[in-house]
Amino acid sequence: MRKLRTMLSAVAAVAIAATVGTIAVVNASGAEAAVGPQTWSDEFDGPAGSSPNASKWKFDIGGSGWGNNEREYYTSSTSNAALDGSGHLVITARKENPAGYSCWYGSCQYTSARLLTADKFTQAYGRFEARIKIPRGQGMWPAFWMLGNDIGTNPWPNNGELDIMENVGFEPSTVHGTLHGPGYSGGSAIGAAYTLPGGAQFANDFHTFTVDWAPDSITWYVDGIQYSRKTPADLNGKRWVYDHPFFMILNLAVGGYWPGDPNSSTVFPQQMVIDYVRVNSYATGSAAGPIIGAGSNRCIDIPSANPVDGAQLQIWDCNGTGAQQWTFEADGTVRALGKCMDVAWGSTANGAVVQLATCSGNAAQKFTRAVMGSNNIDSCNRT
Repeated sequence: MRKLRTMLSAVAAVAIAATVGTIAVVNASGAEAAVGPQTWSDEFDGPAGSSPNASKWKFDIGGSGWGNNEREYYTSSTSNAALDGSGHLVITARKENPAGYSCWYGSCQYTSARLLTADKFTQAYGRFEARIKIPRGQGMWPAFWMLGNDIGTNPWPNNGELDIMENVGFEPSTVHGTLHGPGYSGGSAIGAAYTLPGGAQFANDFHTFTVDWAPDSITWYVDGIQYSRKTPADLNGKRWVYDHPFFMILNLAVGGYWPGDPNSSTVFPQQMVIDYVRVNSYATGSAAGPIIGAGSNRCIDIPSANPVDGAQLQIWDCNGTGAQQWTFEADGTVRALGKCMDVAWGSTANGAVVQLATCSGNAAQKFTRAVMGSNNIDSCNRT
């Protein structure tokens, strides 16, 4: 049976939401609403200094600037992309030209690596996630992103680009998630940014970057915090091209139009360290299971198993009854005993009561889920 755990830190017996209709959920089994079984992964296990798994990754090679005036020459050398022997892939940008490489601007000044799953693995819809420690410094441009697999016959941006994470070195605390497609590419792309609180910098630690891709939406998360969700309605009539398989890319660019070039403050070498990349399939809905408070180890419960409208949800010793069996449906509702979890009166105030009510499809009954890190922890936020 699927076991869904919620992290409800200080839940009263008669009211579940401690903040604006927010419930946090830990999925111990990995089976989640709109997220199916794992379909692909690379944990980067292998001897230090070895190349990435050639059955999963290939390399882009060259110094053309890649449409962005980038300064690096991408190689397939283990000097630029190698396992570290501790379960990581390390992409290293170096200030060097060891083999007389030529770039668009003349003799290349930097080397780095760009890995992709094209011709190895593609997928439409699902969850795409990586845990990464990015580099730092002016001119650094690490990215985890995707391109439509029809790019050979349907050139960019018509094939679609989905940027899961990009950082530019002059913004050490901020990452970006973006869509590029016909009529909304480059400077007109559709996206959003996420900034770490308190001035923390992404290069100081690993962070998890995730998208949940459904046929009619794409949702971005950093460390399980949802910061952006885009649907066809956000394109203002332009074509939604996220309807076919995409492949993944990991790269560390040096310089370019957006980040600007390195300067005297930039220290080399710089490294982008990837702990894992994981992909899950897309599913609709989920099987019933309990939602268990991580602190209390008790279940969210319908009092007396009586699904009357207005019943205020509580936590109770887990007993396996239907009053504690919840499903996360594709329409965003959370259901048990034929009724929906509901924020009373559609309130958005702190401390608003979470109750049971007849499913009506209104916003007070719709929640989105977000993975929080590598332990399949999700947050459920009222939309």
